Amino acid sequence: MTRIRTALATATASMALLVGAAASAQEINVYSSRHYDTDIALYDNFTEQTGIAINLIEGSADALIERIQAEGVNSPADMLITVDAGRLWLADSLGLLQPVDSEILQERVPESLRHPDGHWFGLSSRARVIMYNVANGTPEGLEDYEDLADPAFRDMLCIRSSSNIYNLSLMSALIDSVGEEAAEAWAAGVLANFARDPEGNDTAQIRAVAAGECDIAVANTYYVGRLLASDNPDDVAVGEAIGIIFPNQGNRGTHVNISGAGVVATAPNPEGAIAFLEYLVSDEAQRLFAEGNNEYPVVDTIPVPGPIAGFGEFEAEAVNANVYGENQSLAVQVYDRVGWR
Repeated sequence: MTRIRTALATATASMALLVGAAASAQEINVYSSRHYDTDIALYDNFTEQTGIAINLIEGSADALIERIQAEGVNSPADMLITVDAGRLWLADSLGLLQPVDSEILQERVPESLRHPDGHWFGLSSRARVIMYNVANGTPEGLEDYEDLADPAFRDMLCIRSSSNIYNLSLMSALIDSVGEEAAEAWAAGVLANFARDPEGNDTAQIRAVAAGECDIAVANTYYVGRLLASDNPDDVAVGEAIGIIFPNQGNRGTHVNISGAGVVATAPNPEGAIAFLEYLVSDEAQRLFAEGNNEYPVVDTIPVPGPIAGFGEFEAEAVNANVYGENQSLAVQVYDRVGWR
């Protein structure tokens, strides 16, 4: 269910980059598919510093995109925030986002994590990695995503369904890197190595590895971070049982995805929305944004927060995340052809 929360404006505290926006309409409407209570601090801090109130409308990414479409030119939405670059690509392909020309955003957000023409910008990132049970030791011969298709790992792998947006983006990036034919061969090899049919979310794959139901899994780093940061000792024990391999460190780098945002094409207050975007890549906001969900900051000068700092440093792939949407339809076809459901 969609819920609405309004952050009340407090006394204006000037920030040089926000003065113009603060002088215009004193509210923005943010449609967000992020459902983390810690994000509320971001909205409240922005309001305190600028006097611009934020009306927060929450829902699933698909529902919010459909809503903006249905509202048309009369949409009150100023900004769309969602997870996965593929969904941002979808919103943009429907003409729902506008280009933003901001030196702050261009300087602070890496080129690979923003739209080539400024239609959306990454705000935090998560790596999709290989996980194993530390009690069994690091699996020999498992360094790259490609190794997951090796018959040496037959009946050992747990992973989500092919329709999961994270797996679609992983395949989209793989198609861009190695080509459709090689990506299809990889998918067929991975399918042959399933320990069980795909079921559950990323946390379910992690728990299965910890419980010995499978030897290896593919999941996003922030799910392990959540377990390690939990107040439940059982969750912490699961997180501590997991070892992490950042794939492809000897070549193209590890696949990463984002939480990101764009200014809606029909935004009533685009200046305020741009000011909020710029605030979200500030040092203060980057720490809050990443800490709230155990994600990586997109600004590389910000220290990695919380439990995920213990995973170590890694090189991320350089492919532009817009590819995740551009190749998404082809990714679906590849998965379907090999029978990965």
